[in-house]
Amino acid sequence: MKENLIITIGRQFGSGGREIGKLLADKFGIAYYDKELINEASKVSGLSTEYFEKADERAPNGLMHAFSINWITSAGGILNDGGLSNEYIFKFQSDVILKIAEERPCVIVGRCADYILRNYPNCYNIFVHAPEKERIKRILSRNDGANEREARDLAEKKNKIRAAYYNFYTDKDWGDAASYDLTVDSSILGTEDTANFIKDFILRKQGFKKGETNQFSHL
Repeated sequence: MKENLIITIGRQFGSGGREIGKLLADKFGIAYYDKELINEASKVSGLSTEYFEKADERAPNGLMHAFSINWITSAGGILNDGGLSNEYIFKFQSDVILKIAEERPCVIVGRCADYILRNYPNCYNIFVHAPEKERIKRILSRNDGANEREARDLAEKKNKIRAAYYNFYTDKDWGDAASYDLTVDSSILGTEDTANFIKDFILRKQGFKKGETNQFSHL
């Protein structure tokens, strides 16, 4: 098993976790995967991206209706089981995450990546959160015309969906500090400095000291 540097990001909706993930990828000079995982899973499985998009970070109860189809074509042939099971979709996506981790260092956002890579030797699992007020402010800045109540409702809905998905597929609790190597409030330092803080945490956890030569000393 290779020991590529892998950083997984769990995040509350509106916390800036996606932006922080991108910054970390840039700072370490490694690949970044979020929605990109959908395209990768589609290529591997031979299934349309539509199936993965509808199932993306959603617990099983919401899947059977979304995939109420009788026939699909996959890389392995025709399935006639009344629809795609959530396990079928999750399995393809999990295989892609494992394959990517073996091939290259990267940042992976969401999709239970921390659990899927739980036995991976060089994986750092981060959860990004922020106070509701700050998350609403961020959501409003990205959604013209939305009001505060709509932003709060959207955040609550998204976080419930993410929590249900994570808690169903793992033996851990979404957002619980015990489930991660580090949980961080992005509102304290802001996205840029939070990314710097996480980077420093990872380098220190790997046993490096500031100024010591290591594989990331050029960063």
